[in-house]
This record gives sequence, C-alpha cells and structure tokens, in this order.
Amino acid sequence: MWVVFYVASIVAVNWMFTAIAPWHTPMGDLYLANVVVGFIFVLRDYAQREVGHYILFATAAAGVLTWFMVDPAIAVASITAFILSETADWGVYSFLRRPLSQRILISSLFAIPLDTLAFQYLAGYLTPAAFTTELASKAVGVLIVWYILRARDQRFAIGV
Repeated sequence: MWVVFYVASIVAVNWMFTAIAPWHTPMGDLYLANVVVGFIFVLRDYAQREVGHYILFATAAAGVLTWFMVDPAIAVASITAFILSETADWGVYSFLRRPLSQRILISSLFAIPLDTLAFQYLAGYLTPAAFTTELASKAVGVLIVWYILRARDQRFAIGV
C-alpha cells in the first residue's frame, strides 16, 4: 500500500511543477511542489521498509508514468535525482549498523541535497528560494519519520 502512495505522490508532485504557476520571490521562483515534496521522502521510507531495495522498481514506474502523464524532461530529472538519492541511501543503509531511525537521519544528510540539486538543475527550476524551501520540506519529512521510529524504538526498549 505504501508503494502505491509513493508512486502516486511522485507523479503528483512532478505534475505540480508543470501545472501550478510559481510564486515569484526576491530569491527566485518558488513552486508549491517545493513545499510538499518532503512528504515523498516519508512515503519512500515506509515503502522501502515494505519492499526493500525493490523500491527502485517503484521509482522507475513513477518515472515512466511521469514521462507519459506529465513531461519527459521532468521524468528524466526526477529519475536521475531519485537514482542519486537512492544510491546515497543504499550506501548508508548497507554499511552503517545503527538503528533505522539513525540511518534515516544520516542518509538524509547526503540524499536530500543530492536529490534536490539534481532535480532542480535538470528540470530548470533551480533558484535559491526553491532549493532552500525544498531542503526544508524534505528535512521536515525526514524528521517526522525519525521521530516516529525513535519513539517506536524507545517503546520496545522499555517493553511497552
């Protein structure tokens, strides 16, 4: 179920970049998608827990759907960005032997800036306003997942 939400959210956010006009700010254009995209990282973490590294197939499916439903250029930017961030996540998840909540925070330090910079640059949406807002949005999403997982780990540690 998480995988379906994950794929649908990727397509929806990619659509938002092309369908909803940006806000013009002194730091450059800002898109609504920059604000909400962080929740894709929340969905990705849950979907990845559901299917493991097969999440890459879900990401590819989202790219194909974006190609046909939104815009091929956005699909290329999206897939490239997700490949970079998933590779960073894979490295952290595979080599660190820490609790999941810590691995999520550590991998985000690498994956979020890579994903954001790659997508925005390739899609032609890179502005200081868009970059910083999207980083913040993704960081909030990651912190939500981290908090939930940490609380779960603490409950198990005390036997609740």
